[in-house]
Amino acid sequence: MRRREFITLLGGAALARPFAALAQEPGRTYRVGGLTIGPRSTPYFDAMFNELRRLGFIEGQNLTVDWLQYGQRIDLVSEFAAKLVKANVDVIYAVGDIAIRTAQQATTTIPILGLTDDMVGSGLVKSLARPGGNTTGISIFATELDGKRQEILIEAVPGLRRMAALADVNTTASPQLHALQDAARVRNVELSIYRVTRPEEIPAAVDAAKTSGAEALNPLSSPMMYGTRKIIMQRAAELRLPAIYQFPEEAEEGGFAAYGPRLVRIYEELISRQLVKLLQGAKPADLPVVQPTKFELVINLKTAKALGLSLSESFLLRADKVIE
Repeated sequence: MRRREFITLLGGAALARPFAALAQEPGRTYRVGGLTIGPRSTPYFDAMFNELRRLGFIEGQNLTVDWLQYGQRIDLVSEFAAKLVKANVDVIYAVGDIAIRTAQQATTTIPILGLTDDMVGSGLVKSLARPGGNTTGISIFATELDGKRQEILIEAVPGLRRMAALADVNTTASPQLHALQDAARVRNVELSIYRVTRPEEIPAAVDAAKTSGAEALNPLSSPMMYGTRKIIMQRAAELRLPAIYQFPEEAEEGGFAAYGPRLVRIYEELISRQLVKLLQGAKPADLPVVQPTKFELVINLKTAKALGLSLSESFLLRADKVIE
């Protein structure tokens, strides 16, 4: 297993430095509102709350958490955002473009800590260095990594000539899709785009991709694609379609391959420390948006064999982790 190179980005070095004594106001209870896709009972949220505890913010003592899970029910986001504003939380933690934008519409005063694919590209902040307004957060390289995952998938599947991408219309912009098609064309690969607006459309989109002759699948990064990853994995397996995913953990869950930042590390090293700074009174407008600095390529060899895919030794040597 090889360690991948580190990329130094704005804010990364600062967050990597150990926290000194963290001041909490004596007798004060801090309140965080979560506007999220998934439940709290996940390894990455456990990592976040463990780090918050280490940094002095302990749930049940000086920290209260209002956790509202919208999942794939986009229609609930406005209602949940209003509830958090009414509860007068100190910080709103929001996942995905829709949740962040809805929280911004609900309040211009409560700090918002967002996690999404492209904070600047989506117009959620003015810039990485100076976000402006009441929002800062973590931007996870979606545009760049969707293209990188496409390259990896083309290299993984010998003789690949036709592939498909699943695109969440609420997240992925048309210029990005055109860029992916252009990049595939340079490699003599035809890329078909299947746009979806709701989770229930995904199985039919995967079926259509297979019917059209696609030999591989790239679900482009978005909260909806992550939230429905099990559905995508199952259908891709049934249709014998190699697919590459956004987070290393997804290959560990059974996906063929994944390339990107590890979720546990994002929550433990980035989100928790940004959250602490906001609870301590940092202004979101002046708190730089941060980005991951380490990316992993994980290959699930067991899944590859089930798909009938033979991988070259040189390709496997590139992986940070190969699951036998």
